[in-house]
Amino acid sequence: FRVTGVFAQPEAPSHIEANFFLSFRGGNMDGFANDSPSLANNNMFNTYVMLKEGANAKALEQKFPSFIQRHLSEQLKQMGKQRKYLIMPIADVHLSGVGKGMSAGGSKTTLFILGSIAILTLLIACINFMNLSTANSAKRATEVGIRKVLGAEKGSLLWQFLGESMVMAFVALLFAALLTFLLLPVFEKVSGKTILISGGQKIILAGFFLLLAFITGLLAGSYPALYLSSFRPIKVLKGKFSNSLAAISLRKGLVVFQFVISIVLIIASVVIANQMNYLRLKDLGFAKDQQIIIPLRTDNAKNSMAAFRNEAMAQSGIKALGAGMSYPGIFHPQDWLMYSQGQTMNDSKRMIINMVDDNFLQTLGVKLVAGRTFSKDFPADTLTRFVVNEEAVKKFGLGSPQEAIGKWLAFDWDGQQRQFTIVGVVKNFHFKDLHEEIEPLAFRYYPDAGFNYLVAQAGGKDVKQALTGLEATWKKLNPNEPFEYSFLDQDFQKNYDKEERQANLINYFTIVAIIISCLGLFGLATFTAEQRTKEIGIRKVLGASVYGVVALLSKDFLKLVLVAIVIASPLAWWGMNKWLQNFAYQTSIGWQVFAITTFIAMIIAFATISFQAIKAAIANPVKSLRTE
Repeated sequence: FRVTGVFAQPEAPSHIEANFFLSFRGGNMDGFANDSPSLANNNMFNTYVMLKEGANAKALEQKFPSFIQRHLSEQLKQMGKQRKYLIMPIADVHLSGVGKGMSAGGSKTTLFILGSIAILTLLIACINFMNLSTANSAKRATEVGIRKVLGAEKGSLLWQFLGESMVMAFVALLFAALLTFLLLPVFEKVSGKTILISGGQKIILAGFFLLLAFITGLLAGSYPALYLSSFRPIKVLKGKFSNSLAAISLRKGLVVFQFVISIVLIIASVVIANQMNYLRLKDLGFAKDQQIIIPLRTDNAKNSMAAFRNEAMAQSGIKALGAGMSYPGIFHPQDWLMYSQGQTMNDSKRMIINMVDDNFLQTLGVKLVAGRTFSKDFPADTLTRFVVNEEAVKKFGLGSPQEAIGKWLAFDWDGQQRQFTIVGVVKNFHFKDLHEEIEPLAFRYYPDAGFNYLVAQAGGKDVKQALTGLEATWKKLNPNEPFEYSFLDQDFQKNYDKEERQANLINYFTIVAIIISCLGLFGLATFTAEQRTKEIGIRKVLGASVYGVVALLSKDFLKLVLVAIVIASPLAWWGMNKWLQNFAYQTSIGWQVFAITTFIAMIIAFATISFQAIKAAIANPVKSLRTE
């Protein structure tokens, strides 16, 4: 290839991540392009279209069915396929979830989850402000009474208290901006995303957050302002002020709402942790540990593969070594529509195809159920034989694994039938990650395929020794190419990186939500203890123990937490069941999850309340009763 231009590396992330672009019409790509002329059979490429100024994308999209009917209908009919083309604006690709052939983008689901948690956390903070403002209203009752006697109207008092809450919201915004600046690197590390904001976006965000602070101040301050401004001055100045039953009930309801949010987040954290642990520990049906993946990126590396394998197998650190076009856990674009003996293309079903050498299946430790695996001792194995999994036997109606041996599967290509005889059946294993169910899978022995990957199984626990030997052999045979490798278990686990990041972010949000809820609960516990100081003093004089007083002050709050658990549990169960639907294989949400959550919530609540409860219980009753 000849270099004909240099492009500037984009600063912002893109769904197209490339160091270079090359043409199909050049180098050794000509053959690939010429051998793949059929539009009907190609599903590997994304096509980019620049529309004319003012062109209607939807109108163009509506013409595709007639285009397919004119040019592809016969081919698609022969192949048993259907085709539909869609137009997607470039700006929509990032959150589309298309993924195949593109760099991983964002997720609307993740944004919705994080946005919802952020809003709920903000609500918890607003509830704290409402609760503490109304709980401490007695301290401002005299002020309100005097102002009203001096002629202050309810409206002016209302705006005064609203103004105070808004000032507090804007001060909080300044602290939030500072914390965001300080914690942004931590967020980027946890989320795996780089936050890049342009000048125009900064102005929009600044306006949005100013509006958010205004709305938050208005929302959080509205009820306390209405409550405080409605005091009757005569009662207040006579000292007859007391919190109304309605105000107390509302405070309790808000505490329950706070803990409903926190408990939902705790349950979500526990379920996600269980699912992540399930994904790590589930038996995948093949040996994923001690497996070293070596990519073969160049013709030289592919051509020297046989020599590399022979020398590598002579080393004591290597137990087995196989080659394939792909390996478990990575995206595999090759699939065929096939039909079984006695059927036609109209009965075809999707089959994933992987071209391998004669050692690939043994290296992965895949269990043989019937027949045999590929062998150089059987020349006919080349190209025209299949080893399939149990799911293929089931989906294609081939009977038992033993009955499937010797039967053939076929597909039609350019009007000709191509048959592949089954020589072996392997036990189902997870070639794809656990987001997807096990599909029909066929291995095709193709020693001249120009494999993409080598899979080397380290023989002992010392993987470093195996890597040292492999690297030395590589440099000997491919002196001008870097030795690259990865580990199969780590590559497979990367399929769950998005969920791992979600779990980490939800855990952080859960901690923040719990802390905010506990601060509110602590404030209310303090207020309650102050309100009941004389009652506690009398009880102690009459013989009440410290334990009895602590239980008295704690039980009302713990009842509220129990109510929150009852409300939150079905909500969390429903939400996490929806989340688990993203996985074909999933853990269950058992009673243990709710038992653990109840224990955690009660411990957190009691620990929050107990400080003030114990402080009130051990106080000298003489001090609280000396004015009586």
